[in-house]
Amino acid sequence: MSRLDAFVHRVTAQRALLNAAREKLADVPGVVFELGLGNGRTFDHLREKFSDRPIFVFDKQVRAHPACIPDEEQMRLGDIDATLGQAADEFRGLVALIHSDLGSHSPEHCARMSALVSRYAPTALAPGGLLFSDLPLDVPQLENVPPPEGIEANWYHAFRKPREESS
Repeated sequence: MSRLDAFVHRVTAQRALLNAAREKLADVPGVVFELGLGNGRTFDHLREKFSDRPIFVFDKQVRAHPACIPDEEQMRLGDIDATLGQAADEFRGLVALIHSDLGSHSPEHCARMSALVSRYAPTALAPGGLLFSDLPLDVPQLENVPPPEGIEANWYHAFRKPREESS
């Protein structure tokens, strides 16, 4: 499959999951985390879909389109190892949605980002909260969420934190 076709499949799956999230999170209070601002397209989409929730964005530096840059108080700049760990503690159990788009063409970078998100996301998520990722994650404490109709499971990874923690 060409890189263009793979990109189209990935962003189609991403959009379908984000569009479905609004309804799935109607009864889950909390903020939204966007891991990786990039060009700002997904942040712009989240801003439209979740206009009633604060959206905190994490990236090393801002390179987004000027219309797609969050307010300074919602931008967490710096190495995500530090900023995400800090935010997971600060927002422990208060994040309704985490969208992680941290993959790259480096297998080492992808492995590092996958481990980082797997480590911190479950702590930050509210009960019933959703986690979407472009990378496969190792989050046994979260439930797999089936993809929306017409979307193949391997194009994006979706999880939900159980509403009640089992003891």
